[in-house]
Amino acid sequence: MVIDTNELKSIDRKARLRIPYQPSPKQRPEQRVHNWLEVYESYDLETAKLEAMRCIQCPAVPCQKACPVDNDIPGALLKLESGDALGAAAVFRETNPAPDMCGRLCPQESLCEGSCVVGKKAIPVAIGRLEAFVADYERDHGGRTAPESAPSTGKRVAVVGSGPAGLAVAETLARRGHGVKVFEAWPRPGGILRYGIPTFKMDKLHIDDQVDYLHSLGVQFVFDRVIGRDVPIDQLFADGYDAIFLGHGAGKARRMGIPGEQLEGVYAATEFLVRTNLEADELPAHMRQPLEVGKHVVVIGGGDTAMDSVRSAVRTGAETVVCAYRRNESEMIGRVEERRHAKEEGVEFAFLVNPVEILSGDDDESVRTVRLQRMQLGDEDESGRRRPEPIAGSEFEIEADTVVVAIGYEVDATLTETTPGLCATEWGTVAVNSDGTTSRSGVFAAGDNVRGADLVVTALADAKRAGAAINEYLCLESEAQPDI
Repeated sequence: MVIDTNELKSIDRKARLRIPYQPSPKQRPEQRVHNWLEVYESYDLETAKLEAMRCIQCPAVPCQKACPVDNDIPGALLKLESGDALGAAAVFRETNPAPDMCGRLCPQESLCEGSCVVGKKAIPVAIGRLEAFVADYERDHGGRTAPESAPSTGKRVAVVGSGPAGLAVAETLARRGHGVKVFEAWPRPGGILRYGIPTFKMDKLHIDDQVDYLHSLGVQFVFDRVIGRDVPIDQLFADGYDAIFLGHGAGKARRMGIPGEQLEGVYAATEFLVRTNLEADELPAHMRQPLEVGKHVVVIGGGDTAMDSVRSAVRTGAETVVCAYRRNESEMIGRVEERRHAKEEGVEFAFLVNPVEILSGDDDESVRTVRLQRMQLGDEDESGRRRPEPIAGSEFEIEADTVVVAIGYEVDATLTETTPGLCATEWGTVAVNSDGTTSRSGVFAAGDNVRGADLVVTALADAKRAGAAINEYLCLESEAQPDI
């Protein structure tokens, strides 16, 4: 968006700095623990306009520079403050295929809002909530207008995975006239957006809206299909696909490797989250049995997935929910907001403890207690955080009939192991160049399967570059075809 320089000169920045912060309304803790609705409720238009006016339209645009997808935040907020919420949504969509999702899920405090100049002396402009607001306003007032797509090129692309990277690449390529089919391992589309993000953080309707939009562009979806296991990459090429995009994410849960991890009542975070958050018809057959969450839940880990797990456990009606983390709170890598919400909802935190064993009862194979060892922090490790070290003789036990392991994810190696010529890094991620090209001609990749578990917005940014590279590859391939 091009902004009139005379309009910028007329802005009274001092006056804008006097406008008080307009918090986005949200459910009270005592209310929200009894439902799965989104915690944050929407602005009304007048409040959103006032919050948008807090943007001082600084020429250096540090917020935009901090955004992985390069959103023109000042331009969008200038539209919004004048009452043009649809125009603001259009500005965001110029660079971001999923503003409704990013507005809800991005860690804005370390990205755009963390760089907001207003935030140096006051609360930063609520960029994330405003981005979500204008995207929702657009949906509720006629929906987005499908852009004019290029004529069909006759080229076909297989997209592996329907998470944020896969959906972004599918949109990019469909708009350029290529035929796109998305292969998803789960029964419904969305990848981590559906099967990793609890509904109280983002309603699934935002995924369904995006998929409906992709359908309108001609994108096709195939479910319950694991590429690499059910269908090899080479078979996709044999079936006539001209290029393949890998966006299968990092969905393999890490294990603790301690005694008792196999007991009944011990769950990896993803299984726990999907079986508590989703309806049976959205799950694979082996996960459709209702999950019986006990009275006492212990979640191992300290990142955002751990917070999703403890907050989900609260909503199942557990009497006590404990988050056990081996470092202290200042060393936690997840969002401060998520921890604050968890504490408001009654979650207890046990810091500087590490599980050493999960114990069952005398007469069955169900978890009954978790044995923890107290830790102390030593020197910094390779992550820059102080290394947790066990304190000898400090073991103790806490009651638990459900244990959730949320200590991180890694990339499943099936695809790289079954695809000749496709190289992996030493960490097991797909090896790529900066534009998403891999060691295998015609195969591209982006997202968590390249970065490791990361952010939705970084997956979108990488997918945009990969989509452009795929389009260029297909165009060059067409030029190389001999005339018949």
